[in-house]
Amino acid sequence: MVERTNEQWIAELRADPDTQSAALQDLRERLQRGIYYYLTRERSDLSQYSSQEIGQMAEDLAQDATLRVMENLDSFRGDSRFTTWATKVAVRVAISDLRRARYRDFSLDDLTADGDLMPDSAASLTSTPIPNPEDATERTDVMQKVNAALKDALTERQYQALVAVAIQDVPLEILAERMGTNRNALYKLLHDARRKLRGHLESQGLSTEYMLELFHE
Repeated sequence: MVERTNEQWIAELRADPDTQSAALQDLRERLQRGIYYYLTRERSDLSQYSSQEIGQMAEDLAQDATLRVMENLDSFRGDSRFTTWATKVAVRVAISDLRRARYRDFSLDDLTADGDLMPDSAASLTSTPIPNPEDATERTDVMQKVNAALKDALTERQYQALVAVAIQDVPLEILAERMGTNRNALYKLLHDARRKLRGHLESQGLSTEYMLELFHE
């Protein structure tokens, strides 16, 4: 691969097709190496994949990352080396794509107020050390009230949004897409849901401070 200055990278990526093609190829290979490094060194959740599978993943992600870099060339200000900036863009693309892949099968139909919170979700909220049986009973009672409040105080849409974000950790952009809305409208929906839930719980004597102290590690 040819070593280039920041100015040369920008110039060649905007040049005639032949010159641009060579620069794009070099850029794609650099981004692929950067993404491969990120996937193998920073993502322990991908340890079950072979090096060959990781390499293919990096190659696929590098294609998207190259397009993203080209779309954002005007935002490069020269504060760092061009390849450093481009690699950061590539890693963000990788993070975003991997998050989307994780929630590819996520369905709003699974988030209804017909049943209790999923056992593993509820357990994650009560997994802190319990000093005595009385606290264990108290936590269980509070979780039952929270579960009932989620169903009684919120609309179906508010319930789906709050459970998806607060309990299942679904990224906002994915949830907004599945709900057919945008981030601003989703923020408003979540704000209203939290306000209604807090008011409902406080009416039963369950203040935010009390619950934080009860579940505090």
